[in-house]
Amino acid sequence: MAAVVQDNRQAGGGNDTHIAEDLATHFGPDCVTQECVDGIRTVWVPKKHVRQVMRYLKNDAPARFELMFDLSAIDERARRNRNGQPASDFTVFYHLMSLSSDDDVRVKVALADGESVDSIESVYPVANWYEREAFDMFGIEFDGHPNLRRILTPALWEGHPLRKEHPARATEMDPFKMTPEFQKAQQDALRFVPEDWGMSLSAKHTDFMFLNLGPNHPSVHGVFRIALQLDGEVIVQAVPDIGYHHRAQEKMAERQSWHTYIPYTDRVDYLGGVMNNLPYVMNVENMAGIEVPERAQVIRVMLAELFRISSHLVFYGTFAQDVGQMSPVLYMFADRERLFSIIEAITGGRMHPSWFRIGGVTQDLPDGWDKMVLDFCDYMPARLDHYQKMSMQNKILQRRTKGIGAYTTEEGLDWGITGPSLRATGHDWDLRKNRPYSMYDQFEFDIPTAEAGDCYARAAVRVEEIRQSLRIIRQCAENMPSGPIKSDHRLTTPPRKERTMQDIETLIHHFLNVSWGPVIRPSESCTTVEATKGWNSYYSISDGGTMAYRTRVRTPSFPALQQIPLISRGFMIADLIAIIASIDFVMADVDR
Repeated sequence: MAAVVQDNRQAGGGNDTHIAEDLATHFGPDCVTQECVDGIRTVWVPKKHVRQVMRYLKNDAPARFELMFDLSAIDERARRNRNGQPASDFTVFYHLMSLSSDDDVRVKVALADGESVDSIESVYPVANWYEREAFDMFGIEFDGHPNLRRILTPALWEGHPLRKEHPARATEMDPFKMTPEFQKAQQDALRFVPEDWGMSLSAKHTDFMFLNLGPNHPSVHGVFRIALQLDGEVIVQAVPDIGYHHRAQEKMAERQSWHTYIPYTDRVDYLGGVMNNLPYVMNVENMAGIEVPERAQVIRVMLAELFRISSHLVFYGTFAQDVGQMSPVLYMFADRERLFSIIEAITGGRMHPSWFRIGGVTQDLPDGWDKMVLDFCDYMPARLDHYQKMSMQNKILQRRTKGIGAYTTEEGLDWGITGPSLRATGHDWDLRKNRPYSMYDQFEFDIPTAEAGDCYARAAVRVEEIRQSLRIIRQCAENMPSGPIKSDHRLTTPPRKERTMQDIETLIHHFLNVSWGPVIRPSESCTTVEATKGWNSYYSISDGGTMAYRTRVRTPSFPALQQIPLISRGFMIADLIAIIASIDFVMADVDR
């Protein structure tokens, strides 16, 4: 089965229903609205109603919100500018999306320090890990959660990292000491107890075997562990264990200026390069009211699509390798090196160029860039044809992947699956088409889909996406607009410096913007893009300073791993390796 391309665009523009009035009618007048610069309708609801509100929005509202896109929290205690929002020490927020109606709503719940809120895991299964993360990072309890324990930090970690009183730098903490007693306690906490993972030691007529896959194993694609409960070689339960790669990306956003945080975004999906910069800088631009010139927008699209190809080549090669083919990954990494030579010629960097800036891009395209790009566009299709025969048409690969790890569109939405992995179930939503950004609506390209929702379908969609990215890149190269590569807005970083040597005011402004970064007005905004592995968003809150008060990074890999128990139960261990390979994730994108 090959991927099928579709170019039909769903109607967008949101639903006309007034969500706040609708919720107030059903749940009382305490449901109040908040204005945000991103235009997403934001409604505060009483905590006693949160589970009923979620059930209503998912199943009964005029626009059914099938996808719980994100859930996290905000420590409000140090915030100065709340613009009439309900009083709270902490806020739990839920970002819901209706793909059937092309609509979003953000639900907020106000909590006093120490207060708990009902779990919504029974309504949106994907909320399980997100609630555990909010508990881990903020200490918020979710009543009725089936397994509320730490998920990203060690079991004996003291404190909750995203609370404002928790240090942001190691230099603010006491020197680390490893006493024998502390070491023993840590080792005891790591001991595997099946019952703690929801596993039984035996069942009627059988005793189970337990196996650790990872956290250091080439087939798990990073520092990632899966605890397996086995009946022979058949998987009874597979429980993912993450957090070994956690680097506190969201905490670091609170101590970096708006523009010095850009290099940190490169390290989230470290295969996505500048694709990680894009939602972040677009979000800050939205908060600051910056309009980006057309040339800069098209350059961004071209670089983002080059990195999409780069990421998909890594997926393609390692996917084939994990199911037994050794040669394809060598060919595909050679093509990736050729692509990196283009990226390096344009940006000066390879995997992490950190090349986008607030207001545009770092520098203009160098002489001869178009020849390099067009040569690659001419070269790559024949290579893809070769790989199709080598890998996707290989009978062994097909037998290892067809019918394995399948799920439906409804199941995918329940578990927060987006991007190529959702389109492999026949759902054709692509943010570049349905909610165009950065001039994507000016390009001709199709949306690859497949129907089976299995490992093979997920691979087939990504393979066809490489061809569609080549189409977009060619259009960028052949129709690159002229003009500036950075906005004239005073908050661009670094600001344009043509006049810095002519008057002291411009020189001072340039110095402050470079050293301290721009001052962003008090506001909240979320921006989502079609990243390499699914939908990636940055939700930032400014308190009127040079640093974010709160930055939330929502990545596609985090919910994807949570789905592993559902799609691997009843299969063999070898099938699990194919399932893991087909997900297309990196652990930095999971743990952040």
